Amino acid sequence: MNDKINYNSLMEQEFKKFDGKKKILLHSCCGPCSTAVIDCLKDYFEITILYYNPNIEPYEEYLKRKEEQKRYINESNLVINLMDIDYDNESFKKIAKNLENEVEGGARCHKCYYLRLEKTGKEAIKNHYDYFGTTLTVSPYKNAQVINKIGKELENRLNETNEQQIKFLVSDFKKKNGYKKSIELAKKYNLYRQDYCGCLYGKILNKENENYEYKKEENHLNYK
Repeated sequence: MNDKINYNSLMEQEFKKFDGKKKILLHSCCGPCSTAVIDCLKDYFEITILYYNPNIEPYEEYLKRKEEQKRYINESNLVINLMDIDYDNESFKKIAKNLENEVEGGARCHKCYYLRLEKTGKEAIKNHYDYFGTTLTVSPYKNAQVINKIGKELENRLNETNEQQIKFLVSDFKKKNGYKKSIELAKKYNLYRQDYCGCLYGKILNKENENYEYKKEENHLNYK
């Protein structure tokens, strides 16, 4: 029995409630993934991109990806703001402790999703946004069910402890050719296409795996 929730449909239903553009703080994992997501949301939201990815190592890689995010925003000619958060790798190392050998997509990744979405939600409340969300669900190799569950849990928790209320935008941006569009737009803007998600734990484990080359080929950011 398939009991998966259709988060793309729920997102579209949410749009129908709008009587004008809302403000969203959108966590972006990278420039390539943000392309199709921004295209999907631009008619419904005033978008601010939050670049908060403490999982990315080494620091030079983090900076390179951040600059590509900035370049896309500038070259797209869309009215998109950027909120840049300082590199915070120690926070990721803390939540990843004792999970270093977890498989890609496992418990370490789930904690990483939570870390980044929690920061996004807190910044959204602090700066009076209507919604917070993430580009992560555009990837066919990220579990939209897990990501949206985390987002809704954070929405409930944050609203319990803050007078300012916030909503998490549920999504499955890979639907309706979203992933395909992200590939096309990444190529159009000649965006840097990294070959690992971000943390060195996953990269090292993949290299040690005899199927590493296959895993590298299927990585959602390795557009070829």
